[in-house]
Amino acid sequence: MTTKQIDYILELSQVLNFNRAAENLFTSQPTLTYQIKAVEEEIGFLIFNRSGKGISLTPAGAQFCISLRVFREDLNKAIEQGQNFSIRYQEDIKISLPGRSSIYFLPEIIREFANIRPQTSISPIFFAPNAMDLFLRNEIDIFYGIGDQCKRISEIIEYPLFESHFYLVTKTDDPLAQKDLIHMEDLKGRTLMVGGGSPPPLRAIQQRIINTIPIQYFNSYDHETTLTNIASDKGVCISPGFLNSHTPEFAWIPFDCAETLPCYLYTHKNNNRPEIKELLNTITDVYQKHDGFPL
Repeated sequence: MTTKQIDYILELSQVLNFNRAAENLFTSQPTLTYQIKAVEEEIGFLIFNRSGKGISLTPAGAQFCISLRVFREDLNKAIEQGQNFSIRYQEDIKISLPGRSSIYFLPEIIREFANIRPQTSISPIFFAPNAMDLFLRNEIDIFYGIGDQCKRISEIIEYPLFESHFYLVTKTDDPLAQKDLIHMEDLKGRTLMVGGGSPPPLRAIQQRIINTIPIQYFNSYDHETTLTNIASDKGVCISPGFLNSHTPEFAWIPFDCAETLPCYLYTHKNNNRPEIKELLNTITDVYQKHDGFPL
């Protein structure tokens, strides 16, 4: 099946009229009919029902077109990215970063790195669920990790980036949002959201609060769900600062605790490209330059 045949199928599935689809595709009706039939013979099932009243998608054809449309969109994106890359760049570095806080740093990182390597592009992958797997398959060059996430993985190099502190997250109109520092006693009688894949230091803080003061708690699936619950007046949470998007909807107040969450960048030992090292230096320099930025 060719890309032209895919376009023929998708256009016909939209208009369900051979003559109109042929006009939209700037081809003849016999050519369109022939190409559709050729594909159906190739794949072994009918995409369209033909009758004297017109045409319609078969159940199999309807499902096939859904998958085909997704494939065509992904293919178009790949072609466009390839065209852009071939015009401007000779190298590309794929990097995994936390999507929220890094959005404040990444533009500056890209600008500064462009002064060093103008023909090397940076392709960010923002906290994809499978980022670790992509990194282990060498599909990501620089991986952002937290805590002991990568301690037992061999053949990688670890670069300390920053220590993320912990904050109480509330709505901006919450009385606690007016404080400069939150102590455990401030949470008496409140509802604390816990869980959601919390790293060990955060779980320790949550458990200490629950065991020490009268407080209600419930499990929240992930950080997005937690923020939704906070916005719905269902409770508050303790969160590492690297998850802070620094938007005005929520207040992030420093929480009084000794725990921090170390954040690192990782590369593969066998990836000796000089631009990787230069980008690591640029990232580290930018983060250090903003040492007072709440993370």
